[in-house]
Amino acid sequence: MTELLEQAISKIRTLPSDQQETLATIILEEIEEEKQWDQSFTRSPDLLAKLAAEAMTEYRQGKTKELDPETL
Repeated sequence: MTELLEQAISKIRTLPSDQQETLATIILEEIEEEKQWDQSFTRSPDLLAKLAAEAMTEYRQGKTKELDPETL
């Protein structure tokens, strides 16, 4: 276990049980989501490469625009 993770867990232990449960749920969900993303990328590397190439082509052709967070 890394030192940073040990520090986080140490601080979590000082919280009330309901907050510990909430944080544990968030961590476990994040781990599961990361696992699912990894599996998706592993199954479809060619598709991801194709999408990246298409995006770069559109960028080079001037078909993209800079993202403005204020317009989201």
